[in-house]
Amino acid sequence: MKTPDLQKLRDEIDSIDERLLQLVSRRVEIAQEVAHAKLAAGESASFYRPEREAEVLNRIRELNQGPLTSEEVVRLFREIMSACLAKEKPLNVAFLGPEGTFTQTAAIKHFGHAVVTRPHDSISQIFREVESGESDFGVVPIENSTEGVITHTVDTFLESSLKICGEVELRIHHHLLAIGDDVSAIRKIVSHQQSLAQCRHWLETHMPGVETQSVSSNAEAARIASEDETVAAIAGITAAEIYKLTAIARNIEDNPDNTTRFLVIGKLEPQPTGNDKTSLLMTTRNQSGALSRLLLPLARHNVSMTRIESRPSRTGLWEYIFFVDIEGHRDDEKVVEALREMQQEAAFLKWLGSYPRAIL
Repeated sequence: MKTPDLQKLRDEIDSIDERLLQLVSRRVEIAQEVAHAKLAAGESASFYRPEREAEVLNRIRELNQGPLTSEEVVRLFREIMSACLAKEKPLNVAFLGPEGTFTQTAAIKHFGHAVVTRPHDSISQIFREVESGESDFGVVPIENSTEGVITHTVDTFLESSLKICGEVELRIHHHLLAIGDDVSAIRKIVSHQQSLAQCRHWLETHMPGVETQSVSSNAEAARIASEDETVAAIAGITAAEIYKLTAIARNIEDNPDNTTRFLVIGKLEPQPTGNDKTSLLMTTRNQSGALSRLLLPLARHNVSMTRIESRPSRTGLWEYIFFVDIEGHRDDEKVVEALREMQQEAAFLKWLGSYPRAIL
């Protein structure tokens, strides 16, 4: 077998890199031309269009034939799009802080690294930040595959005019982070109590006898570990990057399928993409069989319900509010008809938004 000419291969890579740079630069120039065209047409509110981004990324995923995985290709093109958008108008995105949380990771996964992320102490603060216009969008957790729905997020939607503009599904991977890579130097492990519980079996097996301490967040744990070489933190890779820590053990969670879903909130109402979700809040009348009658229009119009969660209402004893996800967009004909009939049956029904499904 003939040995490949290494220099020839390197020359070819250099040539490809030059063409890639030219093409990416041209893409940025075209994005700027699009921005100018929007401004000329009076569209100055936001250059970010969730439905257009979803269209581009889904098309790229369908075109991909390897050897990169679809997830890798989508991540690569999302960063290119993020950089292009930043040249038009940088986005400010509010997230549940501090720096290094999984919510920040979700924000970067959805918008790319070219956005400005702003940490906030509570979900309510994120809503207020976006409502006031200080941030263009916010990212809030809505449900975890092992812990269920985030009730505070549901409650905040009740009194907010903001809409859901998108969703992010993030596989939660926990890593053991420290200043160095010497496991034997670790005398204490800090993390949020939920993360400690999700890694309990690994800790008992690999770090027996090492003290554990719960703190307010995984990001705070990473900050503490960055100041003491005898302390390790359990946190995500974003925290490792921010606090310059080494992952001395990766993916230590006991449940490898642990996933958290996040919602992107804002003032936009995305147009249909053909692969959308619609979220609703609703309450039933205090009658026998009321919930069954309320949901019947979905079946009658062949609209699939993908999730329903109940939450005690704050307005009355033994009354519940339901958080519901259905497939489709509010502008889809069958969804229009189903919602019209549900509105007549419900004691209360609020449309939270129709948005593109999460792109993995």
